[in-house]
Amino acid sequence: MKTELNYINLSYQTNSHKEYNIPLSYELFGKDLFTAPVILINHALTGNSNVSGEKGWWKQLVGENQIVDTNIYTVLCFNIPGNGYDHFLIENYEDFTPSDIANIFLKGLEALHITNLYAIIGGSLGGGIAWEMLAKQPKLAEIFIPIACDYRTHDWLHAQCLVQKFLLNDKEEPLQKARIHAMLCYRTPESLNNRFQNKYNQDKQRLESEDWLIYHGNALNERFSLKAYKLMNHLLMNINADETALERIEARMHMISVDTDLFFPASEIRMCFEKLKKKNISYHEIQSIHGHDAFLMEYQQLNNIIKNIL
Repeated sequence: MKTELNYINLSYQTNSHKEYNIPLSYELFGKDLFTAPVILINHALTGNSNVSGEKGWWKQLVGENQIVDTNIYTVLCFNIPGNGYDHFLIENYEDFTPSDIANIFLKGLEALHITNLYAIIGGSLGGGIAWEMLAKQPKLAEIFIPIACDYRTHDWLHAQCLVQKFLLNDKEEPLQKARIHAMLCYRTPESLNNRFQNKYNQDKQRLESEDWLIYHGNALNERFSLKAYKLMNHLLMNINADETALERIEARMHMISVDTDLFFPASEIRMCFEKLKKKNISYHEIQSIHGHDAFLMEYQQLNNIIKNIL
């Protein structure tokens, strides 16, 4: 299995007319390119190209004899430029939109001489970028599986990202504060209440739920850059695929929502499904108390859905 980080050097002008040299990094898993169907996986906000293998963030879904079986497929995952996984960071993050990232990924596919994908799978922000890609190239993929995402950022999510932006611009522990707020959006009251039940940690003199939040804030601060977080939050805040182009997407769509998702509510995804209702589209809903993060937790449900699609 190939797990080394590869690079494509691109010259790119953003939609805001700024010139950048982009070292687009990616990883390949499974079969060699051009020997098997290619599945592109777009990572989420704090994710990266390491989608499979021992430390893969989606290893319960992608790997040998998993639902996305690397014995059968070539799996490709790009790093969103500026996510820091490849040490490339972007200072002026507002120069970029999800539309720009979609363009860069499409240029990456072109550089790799990939003209057709068997499937595009994306969760959360990664799914939003996939919507943007297919709006630009409706014939790109045979199958599209957007998970816990929509083709645009709705008002509620935009508002939460605005709070994130305020926290990230704070001078004292900005990333930790933003992560704590984000964790409360990724989960639900029921999820936290059921897990912690007001248990108190006598040694640390605080609620176990508070300790859990502080742990996640500090853990992300140790592995993720503030510049990267600002960029990714900005992208999540501005997903806006061309609505007039959605009907032209030729891929068989399988929209997957989470019934308790606070970021991308199932009701909004159902509305999108109803709007686009046509022969090649279906809707699936994960049942979970865990909210948005269920797409990284409810693997049995996700596997059961996707095994009937690929």
